[in-house]
Amino acid sequence: MKIESILCPTDLSPDSDEALRYAVAMSRAYGAELILLHCDTNAPTSNPNAHDHAAQTVKDALVKYWGSEDLGGLHWKSLVTTCDDVGEAIAQKAAILRVDLIVMRSRRRPHRAALLGSTAESVSRTAPCPVLVMHSDERDWVAASSAKIELKRVLVAYDFSDYSELALNYALSFAQEYQSELHLLHVLPPSSIDETEISWYPPGREGAYHKAAHRLQRVVTAEAHLWCEIKHAVSEGQPYREILNYAEKNKIDLICLGAHGAGFGMRTLFGSNVDRVLRQAPCPVLVTRPLKPAMSMMSATEGSSVPKTTSVFR
Repeated sequence: MKIESILCPTDLSPDSDEALRYAVAMSRAYGAELILLHCDTNAPTSNPNAHDHAAQTVKDALVKYWGSEDLGGLHWKSLVTTCDDVGEAIAQKAAILRVDLIVMRSRRRPHRAALLGSTAESVSRTAPCPVLVMHSDERDWVAASSAKIELKRVLVAYDFSDYSELALNYALSFAQEYQSELHLLHVLPPSSIDETEISWYPPGREGAYHKAAHRLQRVVTAEAHLWCEIKHAVSEGQPYREILNYAEKNKIDLICLGAHGAGFGMRTLFGSNVDRVLRQAPCPVLVTRPLKPAMSMMSATEGSSVPKTTSVFR
């Protein structure tokens, strides 16, 4: 896993500082450039000094978590841009700047509001790179005083697809770096497990549960067991429910998901499994996506509301 640049969007509120704290900790841990982005939906003419004020607010928050007035040792910059659609602007900036990771906060939303989605969900659907999303009321793994990363348990929702394989690769890197437990969970469709079948299946033949369990044990190389403890689990039901229940029961610090498949985004009325995990997870969620080049990202959004002006501050 290569993390050389991190994009952290901020709305300049104290709530955004939660994401900034994680972004600073990860920038320090990986020696990555930190790019702070503020998206202003107001016309620049409404307040000529708005960009300067936003840039200073961003810097003040950064000093708080870096612990040094001169920000010595931190490779960083802040961008202030005017746009119509914040989620779209974040994804486009990530593509143009070729960042390796987006770190952002999402608010807990009432069920009715959740149907409309959130900026974090929008970015997770369209970003050209993985997105780490956190809420304010969840399990924390960045120490407030030292900004030290204390990642003890990482969960991968694994469905044997290439996308979940990408999530596994990120989870393995985190587990190796921080000596974390690695949990692999596969969820079978409802009613695919028959208790009688499990108990009395003829020798030499396997049911759905056994097949999934054996496949799950083979997805991680043997050498990985030398530097982290790996736990496997197979359950049955709605994927998002099983993921959330497992994360809560096992005190998971980070959930890794691969974004793909029909239904991710607005294809279903109540949102996809990824959307629901993002909204209800008891810990931060990493939505992994294959890196996309800037030009393909810009082509895909051609004709949409691109950022109108951008100022760069250091």
